[in-house]
Amino acid sequence: MAGVPAGVVAAGGLVGGYGVARWTKRRPLGGVVLAAAGVAATRGWKERGGAGTAAALSGLYVAAFAGSHPLAKKIGAWPAVAAVAGGVALASWAAADRRAG
Repeated sequence: MAGVPAGVVAAGGLVGGYGVARWTKRRPLGGVVLAAAGVAATRGWKERGGAGTAAALSGLYVAAFAGSHPLAKKIGAWPAVAAVAGGVALASWAAADRRAG
């Protein structure tokens, strides 16, 4: 992941996973995108912040995915995905990515 902030990868996984699931109408395919990005982001978080940071941010990634569903009922699907992706990216920057300098 040299040069790519893990938060960008994670946010891309949330947005990309939803987009793939929606446009292909195959939710498992979106899940593959979500999972692959999660694995890649976790590696970056571990490199930049250690195992504890990686575990915490990975938990946030999963919680963001889960939380986007009820949030979507209130504000719409794309706004919900954008909100949780932004939250994960911000948390990632604060906890790990800003150290990559």
